[in-house]
Parts: sequence; C-alpha cells; structure tokens
Amino acid sequence: MNPTPPKLAFRRLAAGDSTNRTETNRGIANSPEAAMMISDKKQPQTSPLTGLARLWRALVYSLAGLRAAWRGEAAFRQEVIICLVLVPAAFWLGGSKLEKALLLGSLLLVLLTELLNSAIETVVDRLGEDYHPLSGRAKDLGSAAVFIALINAAVVWLLILTGAEF
Repeated sequence: MNPTPPKLAFRRLAAGDSTNRTETNRGIANSPEAAMMISDKKQPQTSPLTGLARLWRALVYSLAGLRAAWRGEAAFRQEVIICLVLVPAAFWLGGSKLEKALLLGSLLLVLLTELLNSAIETVVDRLGEDYHPLSGRAKDLGSAAVFIALINAAVVWLLILTGAEF
C-alpha cells in the first residue's frame, strides 16, 4: 500500500499536475488511488468577506506582493528608485494636469508591467527547473512587455519635455 501523499500533493493532482516527481515515482499520479483521493477531497470552506473586510484583506495581500517584489526583484527596486526621482520631476515639468497624468501614468505602467513579469517568472520557476520552450517563451514575453512599457515611458517623457506636436 502506498503512503498517503501530503495535502499539497492532492492539490497538485487535482489541478492535473502529474509532473511532480514524488507522486510519479510512487506510481500513484495516474492511478485509480489518486482519482479516489481527488474525488474524496473536499474544498476548504472560506467565509465570504464583504465590504471593508474584503478590501482590507486585499490591501494586506497587495502589500505582501509589493514587499516580495522589493525583496526579490532587483529590476523592480531599480525602477522604484528611478520613479522616486521622476515622480517629483513629473509634477514640476508637466505643464497641464493631462501632461502630469501622462508622465505619472507612464511610470506606473512600467512598475505594473514589472510586477506582472515577475509573477510570470515566479510561476514558471515554480513549475520546475527543467527547460521547456514554452517556459522560455513565457519569460521572454514578460520581458518584452516590460521593454515596451519602458519605451512607452521614454516616448511620453520625450514628447512632453520637448513639446513636440504631431
């Protein structure tokens, strides 16, 4: 009889992840035992949060994500430091409210895109260290998105600071 895998393994099996070496080596990943374990597993009941409690929990999770990005992503730290310099410059250099909004928005877009890229890279790294072309493509696409956001920021700042008109 096979030993019972940990609860995390149940979740992986339920999600269709048969690449986990532990379950595969034990021979239960695609066995009838695994199917029975998955079907018998009940989803945990969570209390539905509404109103301010839901917003508070979302804020806590968001701050945890920002903290994780700051601690684990050098590119994010560099972009935040650049933003700390450019945000006051946007208020000083932007002539109208629209220009200020465009300058600030282009900076926030870079940070947003970097966070999404970091999330993609984290998920790909979590799936395994084995090379797969789709993993490489996902990371490349995330990196390309950050590059486009940086180009967008540079173009917005250049157009506003030079006063170029089309």
